[in-house]
Amino acid sequence: MRYMMLIYSQEDEKAPTEAVAEVAEAHRQLMTETRLRGVFRAADPLQRSSTATTVRSENGKVLLTDGPYAETKEQLAGYYILECRDLDEAIAWAARIPTACLGGSGCVEVRPLRDMAESMHDG
Repeated sequence: MRYMMLIYSQEDEKAPTEAVAEVAEAHRQLMTETRLRGVFRAADPLQRSSTATTVRSENGKVLLTDGPYAETKEQLAGYYILECRDLDEAIAWAARIPTACLGGSGCVEVRPLRDMAESMHDG
């Protein structure tokens, strides 16, 4: 089953360049390992939350709001999609994902992905 690991990080523009580089290197190493083990499907970092635009559709009108969907202490910083046997394996990989992507530490939310073909067949 594919799992999405959503990385939430605390944005800290004052984070030392060396610390940010260490986190980036840790991500490169984890992506290399997951590729070698055949579980890697995708991963991307996101730009800072200040670049986000939230789009809502209500009664045929499109409403735009600058900024992320929710104002929280931690912001969505990136994601991984990995093919895992079960939730235990997904959690084990998630525990290895660096969360200081944007300067401050955070957390990883793990969610199984729905199969679109099955979802469309089930209605």
